[in-house]
Amino acid sequence: MLQTSNPSPAEQQQEFRAALGMFATGVTIVTARAPDGSLVGLTANSFNSVSLSPRLVLWSLAQRAGSMPVFSRGSHYAINILAADQKELAQRFATRDIDRFAGVSWREGAGGAPVLDGVAAVFECANRSQYEEGDHVIFVGEVESCAWRAGAQPLIFHGGRYFTELPL
Repeated sequence: MLQTSNPSPAEQQQEFRAALGMFATGVTIVTARAPDGSLVGLTANSFNSVSLSPRLVLWSLAQRAGSMPVFSRGSHYAINILAADQKELAQRFATRDIDRFAGVSWREGAGGAPVLDGVAAVFECANRSQYEEGDHVIFVGEVESCAWRAGAQPLIFHGGRYFTELPL
């Protein structure tokens, strides 16, 4: 039976977040290079395909995110799909006030965006369009290059925890 409730306005955001957590997603790290050459990256699970022709994908970022100026003004970003053995990397890029790239292996991708080593897949994107909706910005990227690692198992996020793929 589904849990239903009629929460107060103060409880609605927490309730909504908990309900969203019941949808299992893959885990990504979105990366870019700032105009000053510094690297930015963050863990996100708001990734989705949009179109095969042209090749488009989307992801979203909170408007208040410190990296918003880099992503909103930049020409390119990379969406790195994490493999099952990259849980620590996901946690690292979700941590505030650290050098997220310290000790992380990567190569330069389209527009200078970092492509992380060992990922299950990567989409190197031109920053095609942006849409402000609620407290987030939806980014649509035009895929200039993509690659995947055959046999890689994905890292999955569900109910606030990480999982790996288990065939049925």
